[in-house]
Amino acid sequence: MTSEQERPGPADPETEPVPAGAEEIQPGTESDEPVGSTEPDGAVESVESVESGESDEPAEVAESVESAESGEPEEGLAEPADPVQPSSDGRKRLRSALWPPRASRGQLVVALLLFALGLGLAIQVRSTNDHSALRGARQEDLVRILDELDSRQQRLQQEKSQLDQSLTQLQTSSNQAKEAEEQTKQKALELGVLAGTVKATGPGIVLTVDDPQGQVKADMLLDTLQELRAAGAEAIQINDVRVVAHTYFTDLPSGGEQIDGRTVAQPYRFTVIGDPQDLTPALNIPGGIVRTLEKEQVATNISEQQKVTVDALVAPAPQQFAKPAAK
Repeated sequence: MTSEQERPGPADPETEPVPAGAEEIQPGTESDEPVGSTEPDGAVESVESVESGESDEPAEVAESVESAESGEPEEGLAEPADPVQPSSDGRKRLRSALWPPRASRGQLVVALLLFALGLGLAIQVRSTNDHSALRGARQEDLVRILDELDSRQQRLQQEKSQLDQSLTQLQTSSNQAKEAEEQTKQKALELGVLAGTVKATGPGIVLTVDDPQGQVKADMLLDTLQELRAAGAEAIQINDVRVVAHTYFTDLPSGGEQIDGRTVAQPYRFTVIGDPQDLTPALNIPGGIVRTLEKEQVATNISEQQKVTVDALVAPAPQQFAKPAAK
């Protein structure tokens, strides 16, 4: 038996031998990695933070409050964009630049010149449009209009020469009263020819219009009369009716035509006093009345004569309202 003194006592941890392969753990210190522990590092740190009562969340909240109070954005967050300025400032500047108007003397002069230029262009365009009807006319119509103008010019020149001659005779005649009376009678005869109250004779043509199918209407007869007058006809008679300023044509419901209320039968015979060299071409030009009647299957015949007589008369109607005006 062994004595109590020789019994082995409890092993001293400080002197306890360390097995091979194990590290010695110093008292009062903690090992970074406990021996035999399989928990991850994050779990250890979380436990330690819980045990110590410390957490990162209060610090982050504090930092957010401080950044909000200082107005500085947190790291990792995009800074807010600058607010868009309203466009009212540009409109105000434009309005202030345009109103009230501030025009200098030079600008006023330029404005007046531009106004005058625009007015001149408008007048020019308007005057050009007035002649647009002639631009669209056919060649034969232009030829006819030109011939009519030439004939009128010649007649006016002849009338001017006659008036100048009469004036000279009155000024040089010893018996001016007698000469004035003779000229007055001659003028009365000329006016009587125009009014249809006096017979007339002279060179001219006879136009015959034969229309067995009844294609000729009042408007065609009127067109024929107008072309003859435009060509210089001085006296016209259709069948036995004298043509004057107030002559009119009427289509009858049963067929046929009336002139001044009097029925005329076919063929229509125009007896015209005037220059044959002007009357015949005026009727035969392209687009004239002869071509128009031929398209309607109407036969026409023109006979030039050195002397024709217009003997149909018109009874003068008394004037009810018109009176000679005093000079």
